[in-house]
Amino acid sequence: MLRTDVLLAILVMAVVTFLCRVGGYAILRVVRPPPFLDAMLRNIPGPLFAAYVALALSRLGPASWLAALAVVATQWKTGNLGLSIIVGVAAVALLRPFIGG
Repeated sequence: MLRTDVLLAILVMAVVTFLCRVGGYAILRVVRPPPFLDAMLRNIPGPLFAAYVALALSRLGPASWLAALAVVATQWKTGNLGLSIIVGVAAVALLRPFIGG
């Protein structure tokens, strides 16, 4: 059964999200941010990703930590993101039965 109140809430949230994103782009097309803000906006994805990874790793065990090290080493040596992901998944799959986490 389709609930119109739930559908309406989802549609309103989608429109608000879209307007927030479009508003940011519209403002940055007209107003030039100061150099500090410009540098922050360009570089925030890396630290944000690192924070998510650090939080996830803090809740996992040694197998995940070693797999993360394998991913970093593979990415550093090869620069191949796909290979790094494969190495990380394989490392977790191989290490978990022996050392847990």
